[in-house]
Amino acid sequence: MKIVHFITRLILGGAQENTLFTVEDHLREFGDEVTLITGPGLGPEGTLVPRAEQSGCRLYVLPESRRSINPWREWRVYCRVKRLLRELRPDILHTHSSKAGILGRRAAHVLGIPCVHTIHGAAFHYGQHPWAYRAYRWAEKWAEPYCDRIISVADAMTEQYLSAGIGTPEKYVTIYSGFDVAPLLAPPTRRAAIRAEWGCGPEDVLVGKIGRLFPLKGHEAILDVAEGVVAACPHVRFVFIGDGILRDRFQARIRAAGLDRHFLFTGLVPPTRIPELLQALDMVVHTSQWEGLARVLPQALIAGKPVISYDIDGAREVVLPGRTGLLVPRNDLAALERALVELAGNPSQREQLGLTGRELFTETFRHEHMSRRIREVYRAVLTQRAGMPVS
Repeated sequence: MKIVHFITRLILGGAQENTLFTVEDHLREFGDEVTLITGPGLGPEGTLVPRAEQSGCRLYVLPESRRSINPWREWRVYCRVKRLLRELRPDILHTHSSKAGILGRRAAHVLGIPCVHTIHGAAFHYGQHPWAYRAYRWAEKWAEPYCDRIISVADAMTEQYLSAGIGTPEKYVTIYSGFDVAPLLAPPTRRAAIRAEWGCGPEDVLVGKIGRLFPLKGHEAILDVAEGVVAACPHVRFVFIGDGILRDRFQARIRAAGLDRHFLFTGLVPPTRIPELLQALDMVVHTSQWEGLARVLPQALIAGKPVISYDIDGAREVVLPGRTGLLVPRNDLAALERALVELAGNPSQREQLGLTGRELFTETFRHEHMSRRIREVYRAVLTQRAGMPVS
């Protein structure tokens, strides 16, 4: 197949990794002709542009494609993408992320090119300004008729879009966002060494929070409950894996509370190091305010680590209470504190939850499985466009 992917920007992030795995797998496994159109990987998160350059795909980096909204820039991106699609004439366009999804779906429709769009996380979501929420919901409803199929990374995404009146059930298919599971299954040979590098002993209980230090990612909730958790379990230490604009603010608050010893900041780390760092942890906590289905949840479970998560979006599809972790109502700090204290004090429970998570989700989240299913969607779209019955 001749396939074009379009994503707004190529920063270090789950949607971007999902896209690159799909590109790489379709090149390697099927010999497809794959083009990737994206914006520069600007921002404190880090960039995946070098990985895209090494993938073997045809790569176009559009300087105008940014996260912030600028009508003149968006018009230029739209015109450039439409021009590229007219030149490339792909069999299918696959759009990712909200802005690329709006511009790309319209361009594909104008040119008569079949199109698939992936919802990695709802464009309209909890925590947005009401005007932004309504604007994004309207834009998604406007763009929906311009694509043939919508892939959701969790059933929860489909439910949210259908509740907003966007499309019909038969247009959606859930395909979980895959990744490389092999490093997560490796024996924990580095556990003791990493903990020693962090100044932690075998008695310490390390609670990891993986994600950008940005608004809505939920690190504040950990700070809110840390004092109570530490009072009940003095050996608990929180590890913030990632970096971002809120780091200085968080560190100042930790110092003021006298909790320096109980917090570690790793700074920005490449995605390839996450499996290694997970070895050193005892559990993972996820308190984002919204997210389609955060990759850290299945990653932690496949690494054998239990998860405590806010009950948001697709979290409940992998965090099964009493089986793989604990679910907490969003922003219920008392429940969050109780859950952290419960798992921190019960190593046998942590081990059993992690083992069950590994057994249930290893195969489901292999990137090869994801990429094959995505290609099946392409095939179904092209078959339907040709007027043939879809098997």
